[in-house]
Amino acid sequence: MKLSVVILNYNVRHFLELCLQSVMSAVKDIDSEIIVVDNKSSDDSCAMVKVLFPNVKLIKNQENLGFSKGNNIGAQIARGKYICILNPDTIVPEDAFIKLLDFADSKDNLGVLGCQFIDGTGRFLPESKRNVPTPLIALKKVFGTGSRYYSHLSADAIGKVDVLAGAFMLMKSSVYKSVDGFDEDFFMYGEDIDLSYRVLKKGFTNWYYGKMSIIHFKGESTIKDEIYAKRFYGAMRLFYDKHFKSNVFFNIVVLLGVRLAPILQVKKASKTKQPSKSVVISSRLGKDLKAKLPHPVDEVSTIEHIENNTLIVLDTEKLSYNQVISILKMNKISTNATFRIWPKKANFILGSDTSVSRGDIIRFS
Repeated sequence: MKLSVVILNYNVRHFLELCLQSVMSAVKDIDSEIIVVDNKSSDDSCAMVKVLFPNVKLIKNQENLGFSKGNNIGAQIARGKYICILNPDTIVPEDAFIKLLDFADSKDNLGVLGCQFIDGTGRFLPESKRNVPTPLIALKKVFGTGSRYYSHLSADAIGKVDVLAGAFMLMKSSVYKSVDGFDEDFFMYGEDIDLSYRVLKKGFTNWYYGKMSIIHFKGESTIKDEIYAKRFYGAMRLFYDKHFKSNVFFNIVVLLGVRLAPILQVKKASKTKQPSKSVVISSRLGKDLKAKLPHPVDEVSTIEHIENNTLIVLDTEKLSYNQVISILKMNKISTNATFRIWPKKANFILGSDTSVSRGDIIRFS
C-alpha cells in the first residue's frame, strides 16, 4: 500500500465530513487507506463516519488522549509506505497526494514533507514553514508576527525547512517509526515541532512544497484564549527542557505569552466585518439556504473577482477542491470578503473568518 492518511478528530463533525470528502477525491487513484481516530467526541462524528464513509477505518477512543497519542494510535495500524498526518479542519485538492508523493519519491533522504496552508479567507498561514523555535520566535507568536517564520523562503517556493505543522505532515512510515512517532508527553501543541526536530537530528531532511496549497480552517480546533496560551507555552517549555536548557529570558516570554495572548487575540478577532450581500456559486440554491444568507443573494456559475463585504458560498458539487482553493487565494485582505463552503449532498455550509475563533456552521433544511 502506498499511503495511509490518519485524521485525528475531536468534536468537529461538519469539518470532518468536508475533509473526508476532499481526501476521498484525492486518493481515488492511489493504493491507500483513510484512518479516523476519534478522541471521544461528544457530537455525532463517529456516527457520521460510519454512515457516510463506511470504507474509512474508524478508531473510537474512550477518552480524549490528546494529539500525540491519538495520532500514534492511528499510525500503529497504518499499512502505507507513506503516512500523512492530517487535521480534520482541512481541505486537500484533488491532486495533492499525487504530486506530493511524486516529490517524496524523488528524495532519497526525506524526513517530513509539508505544503502551503491558507486559512478560510485565503490568507497564507506562516506556520506552514518554520524554524526551530527560539524564545524570540515564541514572543513573535504572541504578537501575531509569525509571518517571519522562514521568511527567506517564499510561500510558493520549494525548499528545505526545519519544522512543518502537524495539520499536514507527510513522511515515510519508516521515518515516523524511527523516531517513535509523536512524543506523548505533548498533549496538544509543540508535538509537531518536536517531531520535526527529532527527524532532523536523525539526519533526515524536511521539505516544504509551496506549490501545493491546502485549506486549514485555523481556529476551528481550538479557541485562542488564556487556556490556549497556557497550553501553548507549556508545550514550548517542555520542548526547551527536552532539547535545550531553559533560561530566564524564555521564562519571561512564557509569562508574557500567557498574560498577553488573550488580549491581543481579542483585538485581532474584532476586525471581522459582517457581509452586506451574498454570492452563491452553485446550481442547487434553494429557499432554505437563501433565507440564511445576507441579502441580496445572487446565484452565479463562475466568479471573476472578489467584491467588498461579500459572503461567497462555494458549492463543491459544482466546483472542484482545486477551484475552491484558487478562488480563496484570489481574495485580498482589503476586500473583507468571507467564504462558506458547501459540501456535497450536505444541508450545511461552513467556513472560518479568523484564526482566533471557532468556525461558522450554517445549517438549513
